[in-house]
Amino acid sequence: MTDVSSVLPLAAVAVPTLAIVCIYATRAWPNLREASTLLAAVATLGVVWAMTRATGSETYVSTLGSVAGIEFVLRADSAGLLFALLASVLWLVTSVYSIGYVRKLGEHAQTRYFAAFAASIAATMGVAFAANLFTLFVFYELLTLATYPLVVHKESAEARAAGRTYVAYTLGGGVLVFAGIVIVGALTGTVTFDAGGIAGLASADPTLARVAFALLVVGFGVKTAIVPLHGWLPTAMVAPTPVSGLLHAVAVVKSGVFALGRTVLYVFGPETTWDLGMGLPLAVAAAATMIVAGVVGIRQDNLKRGLAYSTISQLSYIALGLAIATPVAVFGAFLHVVAHAFMKITLFFAAGVVYVETGEKYVSDIAGVGRRLPATMTAFAIAAAGLVGFPFVAGFVSKFYLVLGAGDSTTPWFVAAYLVAGVLKLLYFWPIVYAAFFGERDGKGAASRHPFAPGHVTDGGFSSVEMDDASYGGATDGGVGASAAVGGYTQSMTWERRTLTTETIPALLVPVLVTVAFAVALGIAPTLLPFWELAEAVVTEVFG
Repeated sequence: MTDVSSVLPLAAVAVPTLAIVCIYATRAWPNLREASTLLAAVATLGVVWAMTRATGSETYVSTLGSVAGIEFVLRADSAGLLFALLASVLWLVTSVYSIGYVRKLGEHAQTRYFAAFAASIAATMGVAFAANLFTLFVFYELLTLATYPLVVHKESAEARAAGRTYVAYTLGGGVLVFAGIVIVGALTGTVTFDAGGIAGLASADPTLARVAFALLVVGFGVKTAIVPLHGWLPTAMVAPTPVSGLLHAVAVVKSGVFALGRTVLYVFGPETTWDLGMGLPLAVAAAATMIVAGVVGIRQDNLKRGLAYSTISQLSYIALGLAIATPVAVFGAFLHVVAHAFMKITLFFAAGVVYVETGEKYVSDIAGVGRRLPATMTAFAIAAAGLVGFPFVAGFVSKFYLVLGAGDSTTPWFVAAYLVAGVLKLLYFWPIVYAAFFGERDGKGAASRHPFAPGHVTDGGFSSVEMDDASYGGATDGGVGASAAVGGYTQSMTWERRTLTTETIPALLVPVLVTVAFAVALGIAPTLLPFWELAEAVVTEVFG
């Protein structure tokens, strides 16, 4: 590949950055403000798509100067393009969903919300196209700062506490990353990514090389949510649902696992990683996280919190593939970056629709909600099936290659970890899907409890979200059937049946259907979109 100077990688960062200015400039006119967000999302996708579809063997590079002799460079290689294309597609979809969500709930500080979203995507583009560890570190830390206002958006005591936890974990991880970068630079004289690994590390002092690897992996492992570095992620679920989707599907956690991939594949390289004896510990940590998070997730009654633990487990599917570091395992890992993103954001979007339309956020209170939200919960069921590994959804394809890669490696026993984790996903998702479509709300107003959940009990066993006839109201407005006032709450006995056109507003439903359609399309025809080609290109670059 020949490096060619171009403004396109810089433009991918600059467009969402400029959107911040436009969003604040139009804050007095909400329609213009939202139009600025959508136009910026479309423009960012257009820039990334142009780089993805460029013919020939050229790689676009934007050089922005240097700091202390280290160049600040953006480079659109195959790995970066895969991540950037994913982020730009989902920013556009999430922007539409966010508009419907914040307007439907009358959220405060909407201008700050959309500006922070744009800043987060700008930082994510920088992470994707960073050409060296220094550039990656700068944008990686900017991403933490950009997403903090989203985590604390509600400005409640709980949100502020979650924000403090988030910053403590992620900035603490950043300190470790910086230390690792310094050691790599001292050992090799460079921190520039090189497919297959920086040559100097293979002959460097092995003890220092191991220390550098550990610092980078632990630092990036915070946002990858490897146990026990995962504590910030379930706590951050206090944020609005579109933010949770951003955190889990693209920006933060995927930046973590992407940076982990850069470390294994482009800094140390697969061969040196295993020669140093660091591949197996990373693989064990990832496998343990898959299982532990799966077990803990089963016990969660809060829907978003359960999805958070599912994310922790799924991220380690990717981390394990990277740690195994065979061509097939790495191919599966990059496919799963994409597959998980579309499936998980569908699940969060669906959870948001459930909350907006019914006020419910606990699994134990949504029995039968599939009658009220048929399309939304069907999309939820399809995405959940994909995460379990059912055929015809994207998750099956990526997990097939991950399992195949593990089986063909020198550590085939990790196949068992993938299989056990898949069973745990089934144990988590199946009761939710079954209850949503076949469950019945009990006569006390609370739904039948999640079979594996401890049960959420507040205010005499009723939902902690107050529902009245004005907001979610009874048989006339809230999408519920017969109701009875008990203990100060209007408790629904049955859900009112709705259709595709009446279950919620288009701005909420369309994004759910679009993301699940992507998940199915990638399961049936995985080569349809450029992600497959880019994942193949990553393997070719790294393994030759």
